[in-house]
Amino acid sequence: MPHSYAYAYPLPAHPLAGRTILQIVPELDSGGAERAAIDIAEALAGAGARALVATEGGRLISELQAKGGIAIRFPAATKNPFAMAANVSRLTHLLRAERVDLMHARSRAPAWVALAAARRARVPLVTTFHGIYSGRSPIKLNYNSVMVRGAVTIANSAFTAEHIAKTYPQASERIAVIYRGVDFRRFSPGAVDPMRVRRLRDAWKIAPHEQIVLMPARMSERKGHRVLIEAAALLKAQREQGFAVVLAGGGGKGGTYARDVDKLIAKAGLTEMVRRVGHCDDMPAAYLAASVVAVPSTEPESFGRVAVEAQAMATPVVVSELGGLRETSLVSPNVPPGRRTGWHVPPGDAAALAAALGEALALGAASRDALGSRARAFVQANFSLSRMCAETLTIYERLLDLASI
Repeated sequence: MPHSYAYAYPLPAHPLAGRTILQIVPELDSGGAERAAIDIAEALAGAGARALVATEGGRLISELQAKGGIAIRFPAATKNPFAMAANVSRLTHLLRAERVDLMHARSRAPAWVALAAARRARVPLVTTFHGIYSGRSPIKLNYNSVMVRGAVTIANSAFTAEHIAKTYPQASERIAVIYRGVDFRRFSPGAVDPMRVRRLRDAWKIAPHEQIVLMPARMSERKGHRVLIEAAALLKAQREQGFAVVLAGGGGKGGTYARDVDKLIAKAGLTEMVRRVGHCDDMPAAYLAASVVAVPSTEPESFGRVAVEAQAMATPVVVSELGGLRETSLVSPNVPPGRRTGWHVPPGDAAALAAALGEALALGAASRDALGSRARAFVQANFSLSRMCAETLTIYERLLDLASI
């Protein structure tokens, strides 16, 4: 009988194996910065590195730990100048005690603490622009500038990179564009049990014949809820076939904006059509339940995570034509009709939004399947989680190599 040989050649260790990387983020509750911190922690753990996350806490702590990250309780959310000054010494001690090799700051207030501590401990600092920070006064611009004071500034889209370079030209050569990544194992039509979709439709009180226009966004004026409600009223007057609008998302200080939205819904006579369902824990099923996803932002988004996730689920998207949202889908006339993956509409234009939503809702099965396949292929090629993690870890490796010279 032939012999079988087991060759025990050791695989080369990852360049970050044995290294300690600390990310600092205010809280681990929800949002792009928080999700990115967990994703990078998982990638670091997989590479054999120690993945520390300094944070005040939050509902995602258990997920971080389950994926190999180590949560360190730290008052990272404070914006009090005196507390931040005290945090510099505390963080410096932490960096030295844990023998941290590199630090990554994902928010402005903790980034100021991280910058001072990194200089004291002589640790390289990386920052990420997860949003387009508002403010044009010299004081605000200086406050925001902490995000370009590290060795490398990561921008989550080309739009964000252009904004950084225009606002802080001195940082132009230290900007790296790394798109926010989506986990295509989770956001995949084949990964969702149909019962999950049915449970959501039942919870939202959607009739079997109704199509869903889904808007996943926190309750904030800039997200464009008012525009979508106006578009829904126009669409209702034009269509005989039933549809429902689902507003999925929490937030809103004191609930004032949410109450204003409820009043607008009632005034438009859409109380039976529009459901405000709050935070949704099963977004893959929500996207799959939707006939179309709307992202009607009225101010520039730094990226467009919702649009990418929806397309990963092969669901059509209609987004405002501004900011980083323009990079998340292919539309006519930029591409031939046969390559389209969604629709862009002028921000604040309810009539254009209604028309695009109407087109998406009217797609036949074959046309919808073809568009969905193109959309999923497009986002897989450009916005994968594995690509985001690999490119981020490569930056860490390069900075550590330079630090060792």
